[in-house]
Amino acid sequence: MQIHVVKSKIHRVKCTGAELNYIGSITIDEDLMEAANIIQGEKVQIVNNDNGERLETYCIPGPRNTGEITLNGAAARKVAVGDTLILITYAILDFEEAKGFKPALVFPDEATNLLK
Repeated sequence: MQIHVVKSKIHRVKCTGAELNYIGSITIDEDLMEAANIIQGEKVQIVNNDNGERLETYCIPGPRNTGEITLNGAAARKVAVGDTLILITYAILDFEEAKGFKPALVFPDEATNLLK
């Protein structure tokens, strides 16, 4: 049996941009991506604490040490700059392997989105 488990989480970051006229995706500060063990193109779930929206897209790296969290394309309609977001990725693991798996959990500074 295989199950879905949380692989990575970037907890409580502020949306810094919403670019409707873009092909799509979420741009994330590359430092945050590395800390959370997220790679370019990986599927990510975005949970918006301010309006309850939940959506999925894929990641692209943004400039390091900027705290950038920009929703691009249609996803830009689901957020407002300043909204508090939680970014989550998942992995599919065998049941026994999942029991010992430890996700990468990142808690950036809530004011700047930078690593503490």
